[in-house]
Amino acid sequence: MTYFHKSVFYTPTLLFLLLFSLQAVAQNASVKGKLTESATAAPLGYAGVRLYQMPEKKLAGGALTDEKGQFSVALPFGVFTAEIEFIGFETIQTPEFTLTKEHPQHDLGTLRLAASATALDEVEVTAEKSSMVLALDKKIFNVGKDLANAGGSATDILTNIPSVTVDPEGTVKLRGSDNVRILIDGKPSGLVSFKGSSGLQQLQASMIDRVEIITNPSARYEAEGSAGIINIILKKDQKQGFNGSIEVIAGQPTNYGASANLNYRHRKINFFVNYGFSYRDAPGGGSMFQERFVGDTTFLLQQTTTNRMKSLNNNIRGGLDYFFTENSILTASYLWRRSDAQRLTDIRYEDFLFNLSNPQGYTLRNQDETEDEPNSEYSIVYKRKFGREGHELTAEAKYLNYWERSDQSFPQQTFFNNGTEDISKNIFQKSLNDEYENQYLLQVDYVRPIGKDGKFETGLRSSFRDMVNDYAVTEKNTDGSFTTVPGLDNYFIYKENINGVYLIYGNKHNKFSWQGGLRAEHTDVNTILRETNVENPRNYFNFFPSVHLTYDLPKNNAIQWSYSRRVRRPVYNDLSPFSTFTDSRNFWSGNPDLNPEFSDVLELGHIRYFDKGSFSSSIYYRHTIDKIDRIRQLDDAGNATTRPENLNSENAVGLEFATGYSPKKWWKLDMNFNFFHAVIDGSNIESAYKTATYSWFTRATSKFILPKNFDFQVRGNYEAPQKTAQGSRKALYFVDLAASKDILHNKGTLTLNVSDLFNTRRMRNTTEGDNFRSESEFQWRRRQVNLSFNYRINQGKQMAKKKPASEEGM
Repeated sequence: MTYFHKSVFYTPTLLFLLLFSLQAVAQNASVKGKLTESATAAPLGYAGVRLYQMPEKKLAGGALTDEKGQFSVALPFGVFTAEIEFIGFETIQTPEFTLTKEHPQHDLGTLRLAASATALDEVEVTAEKSSMVLALDKKIFNVGKDLANAGGSATDILTNIPSVTVDPEGTVKLRGSDNVRILIDGKPSGLVSFKGSSGLQQLQASMIDRVEIITNPSARYEAEGSAGIINIILKKDQKQGFNGSIEVIAGQPTNYGASANLNYRHRKINFFVNYGFSYRDAPGGGSMFQERFVGDTTFLLQQTTTNRMKSLNNNIRGGLDYFFTENSILTASYLWRRSDAQRLTDIRYEDFLFNLSNPQGYTLRNQDETEDEPNSEYSIVYKRKFGREGHELTAEAKYLNYWERSDQSFPQQTFFNNGTEDISKNIFQKSLNDEYENQYLLQVDYVRPIGKDGKFETGLRSSFRDMVNDYAVTEKNTDGSFTTVPGLDNYFIYKENINGVYLIYGNKHNKFSWQGGLRAEHTDVNTILRETNVENPRNYFNFFPSVHLTYDLPKNNAIQWSYSRRVRRPVYNDLSPFSTFTDSRNFWSGNPDLNPEFSDVLELGHIRYFDKGSFSSSIYYRHTIDKIDRIRQLDDAGNATTRPENLNSENAVGLEFATGYSPKKWWKLDMNFNFFHAVIDGSNIESAYKTATYSWFTRATSKFILPKNFDFQVRGNYEAPQKTAQGSRKALYFVDLAASKDILHNKGTLTLNVSDLFNTRRMRNTTEGDNFRSESEFQWRRRQVNLSFNYRINQGKQMAKKKPASEEGM
């Protein structure tokens, strides 16, 4: 049963009242309007709207347009003008208008923004638009604005986004928690199916338009992911005519690639296609020192690992939009992805007794794995807008098909101290692993305005997922034949059906707006080990409420208090009992008996807009029961098994700040800071697995707009040490550099970036159990240097042009 401690409510409530009391100046009037794209009449969400009081042109208010392109700003009486800007579009300024006691409201109507002119070298824009858009309920990051993303993957993009951290193994965390839901275009994807977030390394950054971070989602979103949702939006345009971009990449260690994002619209039909190709040869490795205690005897292990991952990735996504009318659109799309990889790993085990001066011999183990992964996704979406603004229906059907074959061989040799081979202990093993997935997704969403500012939303979502893993390990006999290793041959079946429905109602009164929602989800999961006839069905029904309260303060401030209930369901990799076999002394597997974890999440957020940027802050609290965490245990032979377990609970509270600020027209700063405290109770596994930890991470980006179309960017990242249920993680830090130059009359851009300049991005951990202690250091990705060239076809550059720094008093 979920519960709250009194202190959970005290802090947010007191802060809410404190910020509420800041209202000192009454705003007696307001202005509203709607922003659309001139070519398609499509609404432009999250554009910046600033209101200036005339004639001194003093900033008086501001807002971001919502998803429908609408905005409303409270103002005092006076004469004003509005300035609206959006990335890739021309900035517009409205005629002056007057607000008086007799006429306190003004409607600017529908404002249409035109795409930036092709010949942007002839247009002077005196300030660069922001790469980060901050709102109370989400943060939006425009990928093309960040120089560090050029030539990278989706994983590299997430590494550069505030609130998000990616460890050297590819695990994505949001505000320090790996319980985050990753979506592609708002829906699940095969990219993050079997392999979790590490599959994002196969998606090129050049195919991505923007990333949305939603830390406390409403009932509109599926309940998966207690830390929140990361939504990756792929590129697609709807401008009339032909337009697009082409990019080529070369890097060291080996990273070659090319991509094309093309779009053609003629009257009622819009075609789009994205293609990405990459070849990478990535080295990595690490070491581990372990002490194992058996009575009065101490066994020592010194282990070193080197690995090399060669991968050839192809991604193609194509489709069309058919406009029955501008209010009735049918979209069909197809995504095909294939990855062919070879993984080479060399492991050296050195054994000692009591101390390092008493060696007992060493063992060498090699892995040679070939991996094939084709993946297809089919989608049909229909969107219908009705007569009243904001009244619309959206329906989608999606099918995902995934297949992977892994063929591995493991020769292992054992040697005495003098280097003589102990042939009696030599082994040669093979592992063949086939994985399949089919998923069907149906979703319908309906939105209807009620009254002046009210809105009713409802929808349903059904997901049907079947996954299979055919797994076998064989070992070579003395006569050259192979025999199946006992216990390592089975056929794992995973069936998951999730059906959900939600209701949301929201309204607004003056400066106060609210939204309440309820989502109900029924989960039916069944796992079957066919060879051993072991079946584990799970069936549960849950409600997930959400509440969002927003209040607009004077002086361009707003606050929001939100609550939601979230879940982390054990997925395929969490439940599959098969162990990895790369390392013969350290095994990783799932846990078929794992239960879901549930979280109650509270957040109080504040945002302030000012002339040169914006600043957001938030306090969040997360109470989790049956927390899923990986626990490492050693058996009597010294072999370690790491698998997920349900811990009693975790309570986490944090404070986060994010800002985008331009001190000068040629200088742009983005900063993010997150501090959190977590109390983890794993005493149900082992009495010593209880810990309290304080930790923080920060990221700062400084971008300089230099003369002659040069840009330069530097970013620093730091993650402080953190305690875990079984030990601790040491600090993680690295620096990235990037520079770019526009060429070919601003139609092309050359970008050079260096990730992890000082080669310091290493994962360092200490782990302890009742009979062991280990220290490890691994670096799966080393310093990377990339050079990329991007050429735009009938597009304005997605970064505003600027005066040379010498003209700005640099």
